[in-house]
Amino acid sequence: MEGDSFSGMGNGGGGGAGGHHQQVVDGKLIQTFHKSFVQVQSILDQNRMLISEINQNHESRAPDSLTRNVGLIRELNNNIRRVVGLYADLSASFAHRGGMDGGSSEGDSSGTLRSPDAAARAAAGQKRVRPG
Repeated sequence: MEGDSFSGMGNGGGGGAGGHHQQVVDGKLIQTFHKSFVQVQSILDQNRMLISEINQNHESRAPDSLTRNVGLIRELNNNIRRVVGLYADLSASFAHRGGMDGGSSEGDSSGTLRSPDAAARAAAGQKRVRPG
């Protein structure tokens, strides 16, 4: 995947005088995707373990195990919010870097690109409204 370029995106597909700039933008876009997908996979792996423990606790029906599930389910929900935020960031990054001139985006403390709207929604724990 290294050195790959998404031709046809950004400044006319990378030909001519803007070609080097386009490759730099494409490289940054690919790095952003890779980093975000690694983060998402890590969270999903953690969710798999949480779900397994939640199921075991549920099957045991022990009061302490069921009480512990409340915290585990909260953690699972927070992880899902993080994944949604990462995908929102990817979408914003793709739209900004891939469809425009490769300007910079603001990052959050984890180094993940985050649009101001996505950051505000994540901080407030709000869901995106999808057109329906």
